[in-house]
Amino acid sequence: MISLGLASPLLHGRLHHLRTKRQTPFTVRSSSSLQEIDKSLSPPTTAEESELRSGLQASVQFPPIKAAKRVVLVRHGQSTWNEEGRIQGSSNFSVLTKKGEAQAETSRQMLIDDSFDVCFSSPLIRSKRTAEIIWGTREDEILTDSDLREIDLYSFQGLLKHEGKAKFGPAYRQWQVDAANFNIDGHYPVRELWGRARNCWDKILAHESKSVLVVAHNAVNQALVATAMGLGTEYFRILLQSNCGVSVLDFVPRLEGGSPYICLNRLNQTPGSPVASGAGRKTSKRIILVCQGSTQDTEATVAGLGDQPMNMLGVIQAQKTAELLLDLKVSSIVSSPNNACAGTANIISQVQEAADCLGADCVPRYVEMKKIPDLDVAGLFQPSTKDTSDFLSLRPGWPKGLDDGVTSTLQEQSGRAWRSLLTELSDESEEEKIIIAVAHPIAHIALIGHCLNVTKEWLGSFHLDAGSISVIDFPDGATGRGVIRCINYTAHLGRWSIPITRSTVDDDSF
Repeated sequence: MISLGLASPLLHGRLHHLRTKRQTPFTVRSSSSLQEIDKSLSPPTTAEESELRSGLQASVQFPPIKAAKRVVLVRHGQSTWNEEGRIQGSSNFSVLTKKGEAQAETSRQMLIDDSFDVCFSSPLIRSKRTAEIIWGTREDEILTDSDLREIDLYSFQGLLKHEGKAKFGPAYRQWQVDAANFNIDGHYPVRELWGRARNCWDKILAHESKSVLVVAHNAVNQALVATAMGLGTEYFRILLQSNCGVSVLDFVPRLEGGSPYICLNRLNQTPGSPVASGAGRKTSKRIILVCQGSTQDTEATVAGLGDQPMNMLGVIQAQKTAELLLDLKVSSIVSSPNNACAGTANIISQVQEAADCLGADCVPRYVEMKKIPDLDVAGLFQPSTKDTSDFLSLRPGWPKGLDDGVTSTLQEQSGRAWRSLLTELSDESEEEKIIIAVAHPIAHIALIGHCLNVTKEWLGSFHLDAGSISVIDFPDGATGRGVIRCINYTAHLGRWSIPITRSTVDDDSF
């Protein structure tokens, strides 16, 4: 193992605020604005805290890159302290369980065909062991970096969760409901973590490599995703990372130079089902975004913007999605009136309604079907005379091929669709409410933006494939914040799935 030196933990991420059920300040995030620091926070009392606070006010800028770079983040497998429900933080006493070793092996199989140039790992045992399993027989050494260690939780570390609650009371409560402002032993752990993550990106992007594997931890991987996308500490626990969950970020150079385009290609693709219980809080309210199956017109991702029916691949994708969702009791399925969307929704509905008849006792299940015109984005897109190659494949920076009026209209229309979904979710007639929304990938990208409360400038920060699913939980109910369990999950498609990663040899774009 090669160990990289520590970097100065200055925090360069932006922090914005909006109102939530928990009364955490949170406003709509704009990519061109600086963050607003919560005035209710106590003023900095030390030079170190002043430096940290000033770092929070800087815009996110990454160094220019010469060629496209794909970074694959993996959280370590289940550890002994995960199993015990013990607070780990950056302690180094837990090891992988047998389940954790098996999860790491599954991740190795998922990534086996990738031509990784380098692997960065946290130096902690549970992460290093996961990295060693995934890295397999590759000859290159794994680079360990202390900045990739898990969040420092100081006096909390080693305690069972009920012990932390009993011993620290209000502090533990703040850690649960307002982690961004949580202070322990004179430290703000989440703010420090965001600083470390930003330092990690400087080192990762500076490395001469096109395909990078990073194996680390739950909180630090959340921070890596958030800081890459310019999201502040208030997004802690919003972008879930399960044991051995895989997230993929693409960095693409701009022709004019400067900070690269950055796109979250995938979030938290797990060894197990994304709709099963796992990381994150329990919830009885959930929205599942299903991208329509592939269509007959062309091979381009945005081909489905027309009103063509699904091709055979699209039908298979819809059937595979229906099978994945089979064990869920879906309350309603809403879809765009677009032909492929309606076809995908019908296949899911038919399987859902037949689900209870597959056992010994046949009790037909009724699933309400609705069409929401605001989910149909086909009429919005008439690409301008600008270069539309990125738009056609939804590559990083794809909105640049569109007129500003188009993206503004998309933001407004998708906002109405998002509010319709939340209204549907808030119906209290059912204790558990699961809504499936079927639409084109572009429509779902916009909905994810509304969930995160970001502006239209973030549209190019996400990628979705035909047949993929994204899962949003609402542990505090429909009026609370959405927690994203996964984005662009495609493992359920089996041999027809989109590879998590792909070779970057002789390919400067993704």
